[in-house]
Amino acid sequence: MQITRLEAAHLSGLVGQFADLLRESEPDDGDPAIARLVPSAYADDEEAAREFRALTQSDLLDRRSADAAVVLASLSEASEIPDDPEDPALLEETEIRLDPAAAQAWLRTLAAVRLVLATRLGVVENDDHDSADPRFGIYDWLGYRLDGLVGALDPQD
Repeated sequence: MQITRLEAAHLSGLVGQFADLLRESEPDDGDPAIARLVPSAYADDEEAAREFRALTQSDLLDRRSADAAVVLASLSEASEIPDDPEDPALLEETEIRLDPAAAQAWLRTLAAVRLVLATRLGVVENDDHDSADPRFGIYDWLGYRLDGLVGALDPQD
């Protein structure tokens, strides 16, 4: 996967914030973003859904944390950027090689970060988009990166 150092640094920051959110979350803390990451198993039975979430949320969030750690580790070298904002090295493309397990961790993490951002932005439908809000640029960029990764992994391409 090709990525500029600046993009890698930004992505590393986003995934780091995501990892912090996972680490700081408590079961049933009411965070809508966490709830979106651990969807209900029973739409028609609230009590069963609560019990299922209580039994599975911790393990699921631990797996998401492990995936985020894989992404951060694979970005560590690529995300090293110079302090000078005019340095051309910021736009230097670097290649990140992913084995199949790391690629799957990337897919799950980018999708999860995008879900968290969608929750924070109030995105429910595809057209819930405010072009005046710069956070939507990040949301769209994550979608672009996710789509690129899916395309690179698709054996049909």
